[in-house]
Amino acid sequence: MNVSRELVKFPEWPQFDGAERAALDRALEQGQWWRMGGGEVVAFEREFADYHGAGHALAVTNGTHALELALQVLGVGPGTEVIVPAFTFISSSQAAQRLGAVAVPVDIDPGTLCIDPGAAERAVTGKTAAIMPVHMAGHVADMDALDKLSADSGVPIVQDAAHAHGARWQGRRVGEFGSVAAFSFQNGKLMTAGEGGAVTFPDQERYEEAFLRHSCGRPASDRGYFHQTSGSNFRMNEFSAAVLRAQLARLDGQIDTRERRAPLLTGLLNDIDGVVAQSRDERCDRDPHYMMMFRLPGITEERRNRLVDELIERGLPAFAAFRAIYRCPGFWETGAPALSVDELAARCPVTEAVYTDTVWLHHRTLLGTEEQMHRIAEIVADVVGSL
Repeated sequence: MNVSRELVKFPEWPQFDGAERAALDRALEQGQWWRMGGGEVVAFEREFADYHGAGHALAVTNGTHALELALQVLGVGPGTEVIVPAFTFISSSQAAQRLGAVAVPVDIDPGTLCIDPGAAERAVTGKTAAIMPVHMAGHVADMDALDKLSADSGVPIVQDAAHAHGARWQGRRVGEFGSVAAFSFQNGKLMTAGEGGAVTFPDQERYEEAFLRHSCGRPASDRGYFHQTSGSNFRMNEFSAAVLRAQLARLDGQIDTRERRAPLLTGLLNDIDGVVAQSRDERCDRDPHYMMMFRLPGITEERRNRLVDELIERGLPAFAAFRAIYRCPGFWETGAPALSVDELAARCPVTEAVYTDTVWLHHRTLLGTEEQMHRIAEIVADVVGSL
């Protein structure tokens, strides 16, 4: 195949315009730059909760803190276990481990790359305090099976929705499942203020506890330093919230574009010999597509990494997949299960393959034109064919 080596010019990320500038001016001029005195964080929390169908939202410093706070209000701590997918960014496990809990990795579905509900069920013990599905690349995990597992076992769900702003499963938004969910606004995410996070809650009680714990145990109305719980300072500032309000306002339109482009690019990638794109369960009826993920089954990790380097040289914002969390040294520092790497690998055969053979493209590629989707596929085919 004779493919031009001219670099592809995709839309930039992050995206911003006068709306963010006006929001920053608004936050600046109000004269109060932290959440206890200003109005931007409170307004953003209300808008974000409404958008996701949640009763309440709490804005925090980042997505990792969002997960940690979500787990803490559900009682996760020393002597407990949290079930997490073995294939995820390591914050999913570290949030539990930082609280003194044991993170228990389980395998994933080979198509959607989300947690395997059957594997999660087999991992439940009397110590299990939470099950954490990750909505991988924006695809909602099988919430039908997971909600049933939660109801049958009595173990609550904590959704890691860092990739899933605006996602839906059978018409239900992330905040409508009756479980706590954690989001990230890190620089590469679907909406961003550089850093930031949020936790959505279905009920007032857990929201109020989370508020205390994210603000050093101090109620919003406190003037006498009566710290009612232990906690830390996870408060979001007014400038970040102002930017996120503008980002949220354009999110739906961006998802609409990615939903139009993703089926085209998925088909084109699947037409390439040796390439298998992340599949989609039809019950996930709105996928915001944080990543365009595809596998090259049988490829070695070394060759996959060379392929990623070549794609980057050709202008594609390409990345190697997350490592299996149990193959990261940080996983073993604290809160690891009493199993060896080899034992965990034997329990997670899909993860073992996926972390070595998977590539992902940043979601800004899906904001490009139809012509660019064909160009992406041409480049991938050319690079795969040359390895």
